[in-house]
Amino acid sequence: MNWRVILVILGVLLMIGGGLVAYLELKEMIPRQLHSAPLIAVGEKTKSLKDIIFETQKHVVMIETDAGNQGSGFLYNDQGDLITNAHVVTGVRHVRVKTADARELVGEVIGISTEVDVAVVRVPELAGSDSLSLVKYEKASVGDEVLSIGSPLGLQNTVTTGIISGVGRSLQISPYTYSDLYQISTPISHGNSGGPLVDTATGLVLGINSAGLENSSIGFSIPIVNVLPLIEGWTKEPMAMLPGISLNDDEQSPVEEKQPLDQLASYLVNHFYDAINIRDYVYAYTLLGVEWQESTSYVKFRDDFIHKRNISIDDEHISLTEDEAMVTVIISADERKDGSYNFIKQQVTFRIGYEDDQLKLLNSKSKYLQ
Repeated sequence: MNWRVILVILGVLLMIGGGLVAYLELKEMIPRQLHSAPLIAVGEKTKSLKDIIFETQKHVVMIETDAGNQGSGFLYNDQGDLITNAHVVTGVRHVRVKTADARELVGEVIGISTEVDVAVVRVPELAGSDSLSLVKYEKASVGDEVLSIGSPLGLQNTVTTGIISGVGRSLQISPYTYSDLYQISTPISHGNSGGPLVDTATGLVLGINSAGLENSSIGFSIPIVNVLPLIEGWTKEPMAMLPGISLNDDEQSPVEEKQPLDQLASYLVNHFYDAINIRDYVYAYTLLGVEWQESTSYVKFRDDFIHKRNISIDDEHISLTEDEAMVTVIISADERKDGSYNFIKQQVTFRIGYEDDQLKLLNSKSKYLQ
């Protein structure tokens, strides 16, 4: 046989052998890859609108002054700094701040403009807390869906939804000049001022709700990107002197005017169930007093609620003692048992009182209703 023919035959055999080895290797490797983690990262699960609303509400506060002003504000950093409107805190150095978890704190105005309706209030007790995330570089567009959170007429943490219905709007409300505003279809009324305008798709803050047309569903919001450098400047270097206020003025904390205990207790119970409904059990657990937490571990607490969903309060009764409230509610819920959900009703009684000046759920008792 010709030696050239032999070489060709050997080459063909080597190619066949190499292909067989490669086939066997791929046969083993591909199943291993299919059962391992995906090579392409999967995006995070999109939050529901309810999740975004509650996560935002936790960081929105009601602001009141001895001058009679009332508005809203929201945490934007971990130093306890709140963004609000200048017209909410004008003329004072200290303000009362009511948080979503029923605390009543004192804040100090560390920055305020006489031209742009923006101010910053620092609350030392809120330092280290989580804050809202801001849109820092881009602006919203007409048609973007948004929500506004604030305290219109003192109704804390009220939510309205709508869209960006216009951009680049300007108006003059003495002494402030408003320019390049978002026009929104969520109404802004007394008490809403200073609250956040939030993108319902991302949960990011787009603007500061600042003005509205009387008896209208049209509101206006200052884009956060327009004023963020000013705000961050006050955070880094707080103003030593405030417009129209000397160092000797308003040095005392505002007169304490606590909201009636029955209103605070009712609010706290509703806030507690809001947390449970979006399955934020960690936050709900922080609303409990020491007595309840010492008798119930977090794991047991979570297990008590993890099988319930769509909880709603159908009825409520409140009785007061000198320093505590008993709140009895009738709730409806879907409760999972044996793999399926069943409609149930419960009567739950909460004992509510102050611990270190913060209102807490001290304990509760419940029973099923037929």
